[in-house]
Amino acid sequence: MEVNFTLIGIRIAKIRKERNLSQMELAELSNLSPSYISHIETAKKKPSLESLVKIVNALNITVDELLCGNQIYDPNAYQTDIDILLEDCTLVERFFLFRILEETKKIFRESDLISHILSDQNTY
Repeated sequence: MEVNFTLIGIRIAKIRKERNLSQMELAELSNLSPSYISHIETAKKKPSLESLVKIVNALNITVDELLCGNQIYDPNAYQTDIDILLEDCTLVERFFLFRILEETKKIFRESDLISHILSDQNTY
């Protein structure tokens, strides 16, 4: 499985924006150039491990959070995204979202849709 640098770039941009940081500010915090940050976010350049560590430290996240979705087996995939999505929800909203997710999972498994998606996972 190849590393999905597009997904990494999208995640960096999303988290940067959630932190109300410009590319210039992230560049300063990570000691990288603003153009390099832009190229990473748009997957025009593949960042080095050193650069990724600088970026995660500047964003105050873990490497796991950044690489979410790039591992073949990742039991915590999207957990941080789910936590962020739910953090401002009321208990009632969380309950309804949980029920929707629970029923959606049931439908996926009953229709064998997940097997079909996994067989085409390179397109997702």
